[in-house]
Amino acid sequence: MLYNWFSHISFLHPYFFVLLLIIPVVIYWYVYVSANQKTGITSSRVIQVNKNWKYYLWHLPFIFRILALLCVIIALARPQLRNAEEFKTGAGIDIILCMDVSGSMFEKDLVPNRLEASKKVAMEFVEKRPTDRIGLVKFSREGFALVPLTTDHNLVVTQIAIIEKGVLDDGTAIGDGLGVSIDRLRQATGKSKIIVLLTDGADQGGLIDPLTAVEMAKSFGIKIYTVGVGSKAQTIQREPSASGSKVSEPINEELLSRISNETGGLYFRATDNASLSSIYNEINQLEKSPYEVKTFTRVREMFFPWAVAAVVLLFLELLLRTTFLKKLP
Repeated sequence: MLYNWFSHISFLHPYFFVLLLIIPVVIYWYVYVSANQKTGITSSRVIQVNKNWKYYLWHLPFIFRILALLCVIIALARPQLRNAEEFKTGAGIDIILCMDVSGSMFEKDLVPNRLEASKKVAMEFVEKRPTDRIGLVKFSREGFALVPLTTDHNLVVTQIAIIEKGVLDDGTAIGDGLGVSIDRLRQATGKSKIIVLLTDGADQGGLIDPLTAVEMAKSFGIKIYTVGVGSKAQTIQREPSASGSKVSEPINEELLSRISNETGGLYFRATDNASLSSIYNEINQLEKSPYEVKTFTRVREMFFPWAVAAVVLLFLELLLRTTFLKKLP
C-alpha cells in the first residue's frame, strides 16, 4: 500500500536534488571541527567533561540541522501527489454470455476441463469490453439468469468464476438458455444486441424449442454467435459419477450453425484451449465497440509539510543550543 502511494509522487523541480551533495560535505566539516575541538580539550586538560545525559545529546542540534536541510531540499524539488483517473465513454453493445453447465462440460479434452477453459476465456472477453453492458446466463436442463445486463464487469467476472456443476439438473436445454438470454435483451437499448451461446452437446429438449428461440431473437433484432466446444472425437466419456460413466453426445453442429446463420451471427468450433481463446478474440473483433478514454489527473502539492518540518527542526536546534545544551556541563 505504501509502495502504491509513493508511486504517485513526482517532483516538479527534481534538479534541486543536486543540493543533496552539500549534506555529506557539511557532515564531514562538522566531524572534522568536533574532532579538533576534542583534541584541544584533551591536550589542555583544563576542562573535565561530566558525561551525563547532556553530553550524549550534544550532537542532537546538528542532527536537527541536517534533517532541516534535507526537508528544505525536498520542498524546493516541489513534490506532488498525482492521481490519474480514466473514464471510458462510447456507444456500447448489450451482450449476454449464455454458458452450458451440463455434466459433459467437465470432460477433460480441454485443460483442465471444458467448463473451466470456457470460464477463463469468457472472463478475458468481458475485460476487453469496457463500455458494453454484459449479462450472464447459464443452462443445463433449464436456463437461469445469473447477472442482468450491467456495466459492473467485476460482478460479471466474479459470477463466471464461481460457476460450478450440480446447481441445476443435468441436461442440455439450448432453447431454454436462449429464451432466458433473449428475455434479458429484448428491452435493451444498446446499439446492437448479442448472445454468445457456448455448448458442448446436442439439444435435449426443454420448455422452448431452439428454433422457436431463433424466431424470438430475430423479432428483437438479436444476433447469436454459437460456439461448440469439445474435441472432434464423439465417444469421450464423462468423469465417473455416482451413476457411473456416460458417453457424451456429439455436438449438433447443424443446429448451432442454423441458430447463428438465421440471426446474423457465426458458428465456431473449439476443439482445444487455443482455438477457444481465438474464437472469443474473433468475436471481440467482429463486434467492435469504439470508445474514448479520457484521463483526468489530480495534482496535490506536497511541499508545504516539508517546509513546515524544516522550520520546526531549525527551531528545535535553536532552542536546544540556547537552553538545555547551551554549554556542556
